[in-house]
Amino acid sequence: MSTRRTQVAVIGAGPAGLLLAHLLRAEGIDVIVIERQTPDYVLGRIRAGVLERGTTDLLHQLGLGARLTAEGMVEDGFALADGEHLIRIDIAALTGKRVTVYGQTEVTRDLMDAAPARGIEIVYGASDVALHDLTDDRAAVTFSVDGVEQRIEADFIAGCDGFHGPSRKAIPMAERREFERVYPFGWLGILADVPPCHPELIYANGPKGFALASMRSPTRSRYYIQVPLTDRIEQWPEARLWDELEERFAPLAAGPVTRGPALEMSIAPLRSYVFETMRYGRLFLAGDSAHIVPPTGAKGLNLAASDVAYLSQAMIGHYRRGDDSGLDGYQAKALARIWKAERFSWFLTKLMHRFPDDGPFEHRMQSAELAYLAGSTAMQTAVAENYVGLPL
Repeated sequence: MSTRRTQVAVIGAGPAGLLLAHLLRAEGIDVIVIERQTPDYVLGRIRAGVLERGTTDLLHQLGLGARLTAEGMVEDGFALADGEHLIRIDIAALTGKRVTVYGQTEVTRDLMDAAPARGIEIVYGASDVALHDLTDDRAAVTFSVDGVEQRIEADFIAGCDGFHGPSRKAIPMAERREFERVYPFGWLGILADVPPCHPELIYANGPKGFALASMRSPTRSRYYIQVPLTDRIEQWPEARLWDELEERFAPLAAGPVTRGPALEMSIAPLRSYVFETMRYGRLFLAGDSAHIVPPTGAKGLNLAASDVAYLSQAMIGHYRRGDDSGLDGYQAKALARIWKAERFSWFLTKLMHRFPDDGPFEHRMQSAELAYLAGSTAMQTAVAENYVGLPL
């Protein structure tokens, strides 16, 4: 087994891991990124596309905002809908900020493409990844590539390897603090190269439940509808889904629901999850390895970005000034923002979905909440502030 050393070993080459690696390398800190999948597989993940101002600021700070500026769609608002009534939330007027529609795949591609020139080593195809000696000054990650075993020792390990990765699992059971809510439905999504039906996102709550009209570009649309967890993708031929989307958005959208061949269709379950033990010894968790939010409100990628912003600042303080206060305070600082984002995603999920156990009373409460929102500048401002992202 070959052994080498780095200052920071990052597990996971998704946007969280790559963004952290870029932030550290920009300050001259040595970093190696370890990823179990291939680059094509990583880029094939279809994920969120709404970026908060804090996230775009980080990309511009790193000099990686050229394509974001050229291709991203800057949005001044979004809409919530109850039946046939559209409630526009003017986030620009209410907060002075905007969000940018730019797919997570594109963020990952920009970070990935810039890595070699910036001295960021990414090891792809790493199998059997395991973490060792996390409370020691010789913390290490072992893995195999093409059957060759390797060991990387590091001052710190950053677990950015998602909900199913090995980092969180390496923390002893006695040290874990976790909270979870699993929702009784999923989102059936379709991605297609068709123009959006509306210039801004629409979150709708109709008699059949939740639906979302969103976009990735002026020529690529992403739609979702709420489906029972028992549904399977085979039950939803493309024509059936397009019929459903047309029925739900025709009364709401500025334009028609244009049909086209699906680039991707899938059903994703929804959960709220927080793993509060974000530090254990020399291991720090960031992104989906520590928390999951429902996609309602588009907080997942943005929370990962705020995690790595805090973690990079803490590590830079350690290496540049010998100041460990940021490392010691990382968990508390990150969790304060995480729980606020979890609350907002939970609030929107409760407001805009039909839960199986809900009856006429709960549906009336949703309608009353939306009616109040429609007429209250104060409540619209609160929603807008959370949607554009709380300060880092």
